[in-house]
Amino acid sequence: MISNADPAEIWLLTGSQGMYGQRTLDQVAEQSQRIAELLDASPAIPARVVWQPVLTSSSEILAICQRAGAAPRTIGVIAWMHTFSPAKMWIAGLDALRRPLLHLHTQANMELPWGEIDMDFMNLNQAAHGDREFGYIQTRLGVARTTVAGHVDDPRVTTRIGSWARAALGFHEMRSLRLARFGDNMRDVAVTEGDKVEAQLHFGVSVNTYGVNDLVEAVDAVSSSAVDELVEEYADSYSLAASLRAGADQHESLRYAARIEAGLRTFLAAGGFRAFTTNFEDLGGLRQLPGLAVQRLMADGYGFGGEGDWKTSVLVRTLKAMSAGRPGGTSFMEDYTYDLTPGEERILGAHMLEVCPSIAAGVPSCEIHPLGIGGREDPVRLVFDAAPGPAVVLGLADMGERFRLVANEIDVVPPSAPLPKLPVARAVWKPRPDLPTSASAWLTAGGPHHTVLSQAVGVDELHDLAEMTRTELLVIDAATSGRQFANEMRWNQAYYRLARGF
Repeated sequence: MISNADPAEIWLLTGSQGMYGQRTLDQVAEQSQRIAELLDASPAIPARVVWQPVLTSSSEILAICQRAGAAPRTIGVIAWMHTFSPAKMWIAGLDALRRPLLHLHTQANMELPWGEIDMDFMNLNQAAHGDREFGYIQTRLGVARTTVAGHVDDPRVTTRIGSWARAALGFHEMRSLRLARFGDNMRDVAVTEGDKVEAQLHFGVSVNTYGVNDLVEAVDAVSSSAVDELVEEYADSYSLAASLRAGADQHESLRYAARIEAGLRTFLAAGGFRAFTTNFEDLGGLRQLPGLAVQRLMADGYGFGGEGDWKTSVLVRTLKAMSAGRPGGTSFMEDYTYDLTPGEERILGAHMLEVCPSIAAGVPSCEIHPLGIGGREDPVRLVFDAAPGPAVVLGLADMGERFRLVANEIDVVPPSAPLPKLPVARAVWKPRPDLPTSASAWLTAGGPHHTVLSQAVGVDELHDLAEMTRTELLVIDAATSGRQFANEMRWNQAYYRLARGF
């Protein structure tokens, strides 16, 4: 995992050739360094942009692409053909590249100096056709990439590069992600199943199962002082229900919730896990279903999926890595029930306990209530409404021969009235373009009932992540119609089967 102290890097690779002479190559180097500096200074790009020396031969290109793949902090490369760089020089390098690629179609100057243009200027500033040569070879080789055109002083360009960079952070996270499942998935449920071997081959994530009592041992080993510290933190951070306060009759339940959190953190840290699952049907010696602990771990960036849903847990962690430093939260979510009032249709999303407080509209309330399932003591949880605003819900399904991502653009809205008898964290939203169209499309796509709700990641980032991982992405948005969506699915079915070969 890349830390703030050891930031991610994106390398800027600039293509040229030797036929224009050293003077031109010196100008190319100077101007490409300036482009790198402008990109590196952009607040929209969540990584360092590092200039690399100008590339003029296939051996140089191959070497830098191999170095990029081996550099642990390098999450991607940006390529720009400042002058005409013959694309056959790039074949070996692109074939060896194991990092996401962005093709930046730009030039050093924004405006043309009309009265000063001569052939020296034309020989130097040739990206208009040099990048077309480069675009051809990428397409010819079937290279997955994102292409951005425009000058780097244009905020639209740096914003789009920033979206790609966030997807690259997510891709980088997936490639080294370790996930711990405590128990199996919920019995007889289909959509939470999946091919874990294929997931490791396709995404890079390692998914392994541990007995719940392995976690119980870590929970039982937590010291009283560690519990004391967490309980004090809960009192400082949340609106604590009277029954959970020190001296009250359910205070011991709060202390046990703290014990679960401390033990879970210890187990995950020791194994290098950044995502996990639990299952209310498999609680072993745990006295409570983990609720508060899961919510707080998600708030700290961990991925989570309920009922053993490791695919959604992977997505939660990936989107949290992609959205680091951005306003808005990301949470495990589930479509629960509908308000079908004509013209005002909405979805009420929640889960038993495990919704991340990063999406909360205000200070969460820490409460304890009966759960009705799981057969354990009443669990402690945070209760809140999600903050209103635009968001996206994303699901991952195993379709047998491939994985499919399904995304829906939504607008989170306040509940129409208080929900005093629903003591869980929840979100209410209007899906785009409307609930009947959205729900029909989601069901047609086989999208899962567990999702990730994110206020910090949008469709641009998801599209780039899908390209990087070569994963099908179906998007339901304001322009979606039922027939168009069904046709897109049919076209995708043919494409992905042909693309896999025989």
